[in-house]
Amino acid sequence: MPDRARNPVTTSRKTIRILEKLYDLEGARVTELADALGMNKSTVHNHLSTLEAEEIVIRDGNEYDIGLRLLEFGGYARDNHLLSRVGASEIERLANRTGELVNVVVEEFGKGVYIACEKGDRAVELNQYPGYRRPLHVTASGKAILAHMPDDRIDEIVDRHGIEPATENSITDRSELEDELRRVDERGFALDDEESVPGLRCVGASILDSSGAVIGAISVSAPTSRITEAQFRDEIPDAVRSTANVIELNINY
Repeated sequence: MPDRARNPVTTSRKTIRILEKLYDLEGARVTELADALGMNKSTVHNHLSTLEAEEIVIRDGNEYDIGLRLLEFGGYARDNHLLSRVGASEIERLANRTGELVNVVVEEFGKGVYIACEKGDRAVELNQYPGYRRPLHVTASGKAILAHMPDDRIDEIVDRHGIEPATENSITDRSELEDELRRVDERGFALDDEESVPGLRCVGASILDSSGAVIGAISVSAPTSRITEAQFRDEIPDAVRSTANVIELNINY
């Protein structure tokens, strides 16, 4: 986990909280933001006015929202990531081969961050996009990443973010999570059986560097109505692991 800032700048933290709340609310007025954050209206207005002047937020009448300039920063971070650069063509091939939704996820600050999403011709429409963040323990890609982390790192992540459920099928017990991660390590792939989104199954496999450290994971997602047990436990895992292996070879050699 990152070290705590020795001299944190309160103003910077307030600005970040305002941006996070604008994201959560999908746009808001000053009063709504102030109430949601427990801040003074004039303080929130001053932050928003500064952010608007710096082209970070936009304003439509009395309502503010996040502007596109942050997309520039996010696009740079995504394209600068090794997996995004090296894995693009293999991700597209896997999406075309399965016809489903393919995601590439990396861990950052204890969360799973989607850095690439590719849709096959039958892919479901989900609210997932580059930059989207999810708890690691509820997704196949996240569990594939956790399975290759040292125990003390997993402890840090669980202590920081907890093991909260996303659906009634999510793992919420630490010992159950440990058992699941052992199974993932043994079989070489992770499964998400409606643990993240109701009606959705996912298969994920880790991507390792030459030292054996995990640098991310790739997954395929499909509706439960369309994916058979054989596909879920054999066919798609083989395809996902094969793609992960090719990406590893491209990265390491």
